[in-house]
Amino acid sequence: MTQLGLPGFDPPTPTDRLMFLLYPDAATAERIGEEARRLREALGLRGQPLQTDRFHVTLHHLGDYVGLPAEIVRKGEAAGLGVSAAPFEVVLDRAMSFANRPGNNPFTLQAGAGLDALVGFQQRLGLEMAKVGLKPDKAFVPHVTLQYDGQVVPAQAIAPIRWTIDRFVLVQSKLGQTRHIVLKSWVLTG
Repeated sequence: MTQLGLPGFDPPTPTDRLMFLLYPDAATAERIGEEARRLREALGLRGQPLQTDRFHVTLHHLGDYVGLPAEIVRKGEAAGLGVSAAPFEVVLDRAMSFANRPGNNPFTLQAGAGLDALVGFQQRLGLEMAKVGLKPDKAFVPHVTLQYDGQVVPAQAIAPIRWTIDRFVLVQSKLGQTRHIVLKSWVLTG
């Protein structure tokens, strides 16, 4: 047990997570929500779909912290500022579960077309993070989580949902509160 490096105390529990995310525009989020509800009914899933304002793709985690670390936020803002990219399109065209949490499997939408552009963007952001002393995520499986469920659904095609990625954000997630706070947003202009 340690607190602040002192023996005899439990470490404080993290309260905040910092992440770079992609949020869909309102129309795309609504389309994703409609598909989530359709799939839930068609597949007999029992979990509750996430709210449309919670749909996102996580690009990078910056870490979990007790409170909001100003220095990490500053570095994240510097990394975001360093990214230059034009808007690009991805097409969400399949649904599937990740079977990594027994009884609580993420059921997701994933992209086919535009996947290379999305992966390239995530990697460019990772390079900018490394330049300012942040550790980028190495593994990246782009997806939008629709809900968590006990069932594991194999990959299946869906009617394509087109999404133009034209911005990315640095977000503070309040752990355990299902709340995101956008700290900074960048528009992709080329």
